[in-house]
Amino acid sequence: MSPDILAVILVATRDTVVMVALSVLFGTLLGLPVGVFLATSRRGELLALPAVNAVLGAVVNAARSTPFIILVVAIIPLTRLLVGTSIGTAAAVVPLMLAAAPFIARIVEGAIRDVDPGLIEAARAFGATPLQIIRKVLIAEALSGIVLGLTLATVSLIGYSAMVGVVGGGGLGDVGVRYGYQRFMPEVMAVVVVILILLVQGVQSAGDGIARRFDKRLRHD
Repeated sequence: MSPDILAVILVATRDTVVMVALSVLFGTLLGLPVGVFLATSRRGELLALPAVNAVLGAVVNAARSTPFIILVVAIIPLTRLLVGTSIGTAAAVVPLMLAAAPFIARIVEGAIRDVDPGLIEAARAFGATPLQIIRKVLIAEALSGIVLGLTLATVSLIGYSAMVGVVGGGGLGDVGVRYGYQRFMPEVMAVVVVILILLVQGVQSAGDGIARRFDKRLRHD
């Protein structure tokens, strides 16, 4: 494999890492508050707004039901509005972020609902406000589950990032298609697949390690 091809693969690997990292960051900024609200706004809960909960839940379900490749094409005008182009690494971040946000919201909702309700009642007995309960009890107790969920979301986005390469999104998927498929260079495709596997393994191992540090059940063993 020529040095030029290796340089292209290195740049594509960097682009994939950047687009996935930014997508997880912005997706979490959007999905985290939505997930917290969904977990605490049903009837009789801390922020009881059942009507808003139902509408927001339907929007999240609709977003999660949209196939990713259709989402990429459907939001091209929005992508151009936000980043000025519909191709390249920056443009790929927009659909990846919008695909990640509802997924992360449901992950956060599920992790918070697993928190022992007795802890909420105890916090209420001590006079904690709803926001204090959310911040110091629910999120703190659910942190291990949230980290594991974000790890799962990151792994999924690595796969999605390869998919956007097919439609000009850049990164390893783009290199795999242009060199591995269109130019009949199977060795390039093989290298791309190996790098993607290593990225997934690295993210999963890091996520598992961080989640264990926040898992209070393990710390008390």
